[in-house]
Amino acid sequence: MQDKSGKGAAGGSPAGGGSAAAAQNSLHLNGHTDSSNGHNPIITPSPQQQSDSQTPNPVPTSAAVVPRDQWGGKYEFLLSCLGYCVGLGNVWRFPYLCYRNGGGVFLIPYFIMLFVTGVPLFLMELSLGQYGSAGPIMVWKCCPLLKGIGIGMLCVSTLVCLYYNVIIAWTFYYLGSSFQSPLPWSCDAAANAAICGNGTVGNSSLERPRSPTEVFWNESVLGVVNSEGLHDPGPVRWPLALCLLAAWIIIFLCMLKGIRSSGKVVYVTATFPYIVLIVLIIRGATLEGSLQGVAFYLTPDWSRLANAQVWNDAASQIFYSLGIGVGGLLSMASYNKFDNNVIRDTIIITVGNCSTSFFAGFAIFSILGHMAWRKGVPVGKVADTGPGLAFVAYPEALALLPGSVFWSIMFFLMLFMLGIDTLFGNMEGITTAVLDEFPNLRRNTLHKSLFLGTLCFAFYLMGLLLVTDGGIYWFTLIDSFSTSFGLIIITLFMCIGISFFYGVNQFCQDIIDMICHCPPWCSKVLIYFKACWVFCTPFLLLFILIYIFLEMYNTPLHYGSYVYPRWGKGLGVCMGATCCLQILIWAVVAISRETGTLKERFKKSIRPLNSWRVNNQNSAARSEEHVEPERVEAPFTVTLTDMDFTAMTWETGSNA
Repeated sequence: MQDKSGKGAAGGSPAGGGSAAAAQNSLHLNGHTDSSNGHNPIITPSPQQQSDSQTPNPVPTSAAVVPRDQWGGKYEFLLSCLGYCVGLGNVWRFPYLCYRNGGGVFLIPYFIMLFVTGVPLFLMELSLGQYGSAGPIMVWKCCPLLKGIGIGMLCVSTLVCLYYNVIIAWTFYYLGSSFQSPLPWSCDAAANAAICGNGTVGNSSLERPRSPTEVFWNESVLGVVNSEGLHDPGPVRWPLALCLLAAWIIIFLCMLKGIRSSGKVVYVTATFPYIVLIVLIIRGATLEGSLQGVAFYLTPDWSRLANAQVWNDAASQIFYSLGIGVGGLLSMASYNKFDNNVIRDTIIITVGNCSTSFFAGFAIFSILGHMAWRKGVPVGKVADTGPGLAFVAYPEALALLPGSVFWSIMFFLMLFMLGIDTLFGNMEGITTAVLDEFPNLRRNTLHKSLFLGTLCFAFYLMGLLLVTDGGIYWFTLIDSFSTSFGLIIITLFMCIGISFFYGVNQFCQDIIDMICHCPPWCSKVLIYFKACWVFCTPFLLLFILIYIFLEMYNTPLHYGSYVYPRWGKGLGVCMGATCCLQILIWAVVAISRETGTLKERFKKSIRPLNSWRVNNQNSAARSEEHVEPERVEAPFTVTLTDMDFTAMTWETGSNA
């Protein structure tokens, strides 16, 4: 839609929505409006229109808009975020990283990275979502230039959802198999008599004897022995495909009613894993060799602190476990009440998540210590990482316990609950972003259900590639690159954009506005966060990014003995690049929509839309009065003027 005034926008300060300076300028912006949360754009006549008539344009009729959902209570939000953050990585990744990187000494870089990058970025995401009451795309009305960050988050979340539910499908398969007695991966099973009879790990007559758990994992579950590599996926393994379908049906049903239903589910899914972990820790403490495993887990190797790999692993685990930069946190926070204490929530969730990782190590290594004692080998010979720990080493350890069927059911039920919660958060990031872009879906329950059903079914169809004979090769590829350098770049730009474009002082003030009665300690804590957002966090993110690029260039990607071909690794790099390139693409789009010189276009594209203020004020009103103000229906493509921008002084970097 062309500017009816026929004049281009001139540069100038955006201060004062009704100021003389604003009245002289009109901004031609085709399609640059705010439609998040069902809010329609604020339409302001251009200066030419104002001069042509003394009477205002007729106001379109208002229409009822379905109110944006809110959490049923603060505990639902806390449990949902805790369940989202506490995932499978807490069980199989953190303990492995601990013993690989110096045991207990790994906690030093881990907690440094936690408090310098993890907690500040976690607070930033929660605050953005809660203050803007919008998902990962629409929330960037606070700085339209950076809308690509939200698109990039959506891309990362899509890749994560694609492979993460495959882990839940594996868990389903093992859970169903756990109801057999004896367990099909134990030496007591008749099918494994020949394998167990050939010798043990300590038998020197064999280079590396296969264990029943490895045979079950590689042949019965994955079928990877039938595939030659990435280029040879082979047929779909239908038992896994049915498990994957069941997993997506559960996700669909839990999300069907929005956060009102998923918020109730987390009372079970977020608390049950803790019950199982406590029981496993108590049971493991009574086993022979358990102290050997715990000692292996915690014994410090101080020389490891000088290794850059340790610091990179600590940072990657923070991102991996907290779910930063994927959009799930931001989306879940967008359903909060405006006056929710976001700093308190940040501290509770991050401390709870990291404590879970630490204590999960005791459950894991006490039982692995018993396994090592039974087999007469060092703990390092039975420990593994990734799926190998959850689906090979740990099932083998469970098979050695008295009452192995019961413990196996409990363990895989725990993994299922952990996976479901994390997938909830990732899916919430995608659905919230789409529903914000197309608010009509919120109004029509049938359309929303069809959208969710189509989305889940599309993920299921794409996920079938990962449950073929060679699916584990594709799984490893997506897992390695979906949350690699692309996620770090997205997070880095989010931190820089809020600190220097939106303004770190203004962002801190927004947080104080949300926490209406901010206690003195709250303001002092924000000084620390401000220092992290401006200096420490970007520096450490750059360090991590450089290290990832160096490691990616020098280290070949492999799964077991299979080394990925160059084209496979290139495909993974393209996945990561596609996510982070969204920042550049949408920045170019935002600048091209403005008028004036390049500098003027840039300044206009980093100014928050006026609806950034209007929408959060409406959120505050809903928080207090529980009513939804009327909105003005209007076409999506409109002509905006400088009065559509906030009536505050926004200068590049002035608040940093």
